[in-house]
Amino acid sequence: MRTGDNQSSMRHRKKYKLHSSQDLSSVGQQLHRHEYESESDSTSCSRDEANVAQGFLFWWIKNITGVIFMLICGCCHGYFVRTKHENTLWFSSIEEVEREISFRTESGLYYSYYKQLVGSPSIFEGIHSLTHDNITEHPDNINVLARMNIYQEVFLAVIYRTLPGLQNLFQPVYFYINTVFALHILLVIALYTMAWIMSGTWLAGALTAMFYIFNKADTTRVESYIPLRESFSLPFLWIQLAAVTVYFREIKSQKLQFITKNVILCSTFLFAVTWQFNQFALLLQSFSLFGVQLLRLVNHQKILFIYIAQGVSMLAVCTIQFFNPMILSGLLLSFIVSCIIVMWIQKYEMLDCCLSWKILRLFFYILLVFFLALVFNRSIKFLIQQEADEHINRFVLSKFGFKSSRDFDVRLYLCNGAFEFITFDVFERLTANLVFPLYAITHVVLLILVCVATLQNLRRRSLSEAECTHIFSDCPELAYHAVQAVFFGAVAVIAIRMKYFWTPCMCVLASVGLSNYQSCYWVLSRVFSPSRKVCDILRNVAVILASIALLFKALPGIMTELQTLLEFYDPDTVELMEWIKSDTSVNASFTGSMQLLAGVKLCTGRPITNHPHYEDKHLRQKTKELYQIYGRRLPEEVHTILRKYSSDYIILEDSICLAPTKDGCRLPDLIDIDRGEIPDFGSEEEGLTRSKIPRFCHQIRYGEKEYSKYFMLVFENKTFRVYKVLQSRL
Repeated sequence: MRTGDNQSSMRHRKKYKLHSSQDLSSVGQQLHRHEYESESDSTSCSRDEANVAQGFLFWWIKNITGVIFMLICGCCHGYFVRTKHENTLWFSSIEEVEREISFRTESGLYYSYYKQLVGSPSIFEGIHSLTHDNITEHPDNINVLARMNIYQEVFLAVIYRTLPGLQNLFQPVYFYINTVFALHILLVIALYTMAWIMSGTWLAGALTAMFYIFNKADTTRVESYIPLRESFSLPFLWIQLAAVTVYFREIKSQKLQFITKNVILCSTFLFAVTWQFNQFALLLQSFSLFGVQLLRLVNHQKILFIYIAQGVSMLAVCTIQFFNPMILSGLLLSFIVSCIIVMWIQKYEMLDCCLSWKILRLFFYILLVFFLALVFNRSIKFLIQQEADEHINRFVLSKFGFKSSRDFDVRLYLCNGAFEFITFDVFERLTANLVFPLYAITHVVLLILVCVATLQNLRRRSLSEAECTHIFSDCPELAYHAVQAVFFGAVAVIAIRMKYFWTPCMCVLASVGLSNYQSCYWVLSRVFSPSRKVCDILRNVAVILASIALLFKALPGIMTELQTLLEFYDPDTVELMEWIKSDTSVNASFTGSMQLLAGVKLCTGRPITNHPHYEDKHLRQKTKELYQIYGRRLPEEVHTILRKYSSDYIILEDSICLAPTKDGCRLPDLIDIDRGEIPDFGSEEEGLTRSKIPRFCHQIRYGEKEYSKYFMLVFENKTFRVYKVLQSRL
């Protein structure tokens, strides 16, 4: 140690002597030069510090402005849908029974559970009435929390009853609907955030929000169907996708990565717990994740986390729904496990092989993942004896012509307008408001770039992530959203109801395509060599011009909608509900159409025999039997069915019984075809015979003796006829 120290000291002394032996004037010149350089360095450092401070201030101003506009856009959407709902129904001025009737079909069923919990003697008794319910599917006892996704109603009812002051500020119905509108403010904020992140400018987020709001007819229906499950769940889906967008980028901050992971996990769970179609939507996301996994466009560890978040969320939902077997037997969990197995195999694949072999291997992985998923899925279904979702498989096969469509359940879906193929007028509206052309161009370009990036990856000969460089290396989230939009678009084309997955994607990608720096640079570089500043200015100008054009085109229509005042008017249904409440026993049970009975339960609290939540196999069979009131059946046969299910009254609707036939899709036609009979005005078909028995719902109106000994008319108006089911023959 000392030897080293002495040698260091000698070197120091020699250096000192070298300087001290120099000419004094030379030393003075050096000192003067050093002082000058020091002053120059000091001036340069001060200038750099000023530039950094100025840049930091500009960054804060830019981001604060973006956040302010984000909140403004979200609140504008919330105000718009709330005002539209109020102006369409005059909701604040109509009677409570009219407000409840305005929640049509299954919306009324879901809201009835919130009303039930708010009005129960205690929260505990209210929840107990849900887990031991004999009103929803009379005379059966069911656990509503296990059967349906109504935890949002439970949560809102608990909040409303326990938080001080809420009951003084809001009526129960207003607390409910305002919560839904607030969630859709978050939805717009999530879309805004996605576009901002992928483009690098908040102006793209503002344009995305305007696209979404001004194309409201095709992006949302929340103001018309507030209690629908999608009204609660879709905001959480887009929050999750916004978090996934952040997560797929390179995150240097561990704290931000931790927050992003937790947002993904929580939003995935909240989406899954609030909608019975959760598995379907998450399965589409899994397809997209598997696509970018297979093409190695996104880090596998990050994809694995999303798989885990989906699996954990679904298992958690399964648990709180009292181990709902439909979740375990769904394709999603089986597919996730299969994807993870393929990901593990990919770790050990050989890359030093020819390109054609690598392409064949991709197809092998695709076949393998679906084979494994089907094996796992069939095995689980066999073990737990689950067949509740078989009608979905039959519907899909019939939709594409692979199976006969005479089955009642299948035709009920096929004849539902929500499950028709997407119509051309959707694209006309989206084109008129600018979004579709921009989206189509952007998506096509992104898919071409995905193919290019895939070829770049296939030519690699190393699995090292450091060598995994391709077009999307710095923006893998763009590759993911390009693939995700393909699957969302495919299901939207097949079933128009699913367009609410696709159209928000359109809004985001259209804005990103117009404002993305790389696309702007590529276009300008065809003409000259632009600087980054020029690119930033021109892309922002393009977004501003598009926003002005959109405002000029769509704003007058929006203002007209806001000024249009309508009023809810359905006196016949109001009269029916008032009669049921005043003239029937609280324990009297009712049979009728699924849509009407949901309203009967909500408005009167009376037991009903069937309802629109059509996911349970036993309920589907029961509904088909009860719907024989609209078929060609003898009165004693109908009476036997109604007594089997302890029904006290039947409600017949002429709008169903006497509806004009349309492609064999009215309810009486569905019943006839299912029974092997030729519908009214139908033509001869193989396997169908013409029945001579009169239609029950029509023939009963004449009061003939063979009908009056089983049924007695007790209420009638222009729309409804109510018959009491007699206990014994007269």
